[in-house]
Amino acid sequence: MSVSDDEYAPPKYAQIVTAIRRKIADGTYPPGSQLPSETQLVREFAVSRPTVVRALQVLQLRGIIDREHGKGSYVKTPPPGSEGESSRPGRAVLDRVESSEGGAVIEAGARPAPGNVAAMLTLPEGTPVMMRRVLLSDADEPCELVTFWCPIELAEGTDLGRQAPLTVSVRQHLQGVKGLRLDHVVERLAARHPLPDEVKVLGVGKSAAVLGVLARVFDASGRPVLIVDIALPGALHELEDAYAL
Repeated sequence: MSVSDDEYAPPKYAQIVTAIRRKIADGTYPPGSQLPSETQLVREFAVSRPTVVRALQVLQLRGIIDREHGKGSYVKTPPPGSEGESSRPGRAVLDRVESSEGGAVIEAGARPAPGNVAAMLTLPEGTPVMMRRVLLSDADEPCELVTFWCPIELAEGTDLGRQAPLTVSVRQHLQGVKGLRLDHVVERLAARHPLPDEVKVLGVGKSAAVLGVLARVFDASGRPVLIVDIALPGALHELEDAYAL
């Protein structure tokens, strides 16, 4: 039985991701430039709007583009020394701006540290820490639930405990208010079923697939200063990459 090439072709949205990344790499879309509108991309690739939206979500998740509601998508300027490397979910979250990306603060304030969070922050279980939970949506569809955990002494004087969305990224906010420079991230990715609160907030079924990312953020001295827990609906996200051999 012959097998057509189409059976081995990547999904349409992944093909769009690859095509846009190539155009960024060859300078067609230089850093800071605006990508074509969703309507233009629909016509260019002859696909549906949801397919284009999903491709843009993947690019945003990797930290390759910024998306501003009502304005469009822009190619991010890579930081010095990045050499074009793919961004990971934990790092991308630290550079997002809640107020411009449809972020809604679900919960914020001092909470007892769960066992796993306390262990990663090298604190006794139950120690009060600052918790911030933000729901990110695209076209009114929940697409990401992010929970930050920060030691109380580092969160004092910041807006992490406030209900209003931040107008700068978490990384910029901590550096500007506390002089805290985030140095590196260690993250773990796991496929799982959603937790009860994620079922309600993300609007997914109890048996749905969720990509869970748990990231530990360290300062330059190697001290863990932030824990980031990210829940990504599996139907909206797929982590893939393209690279030369």
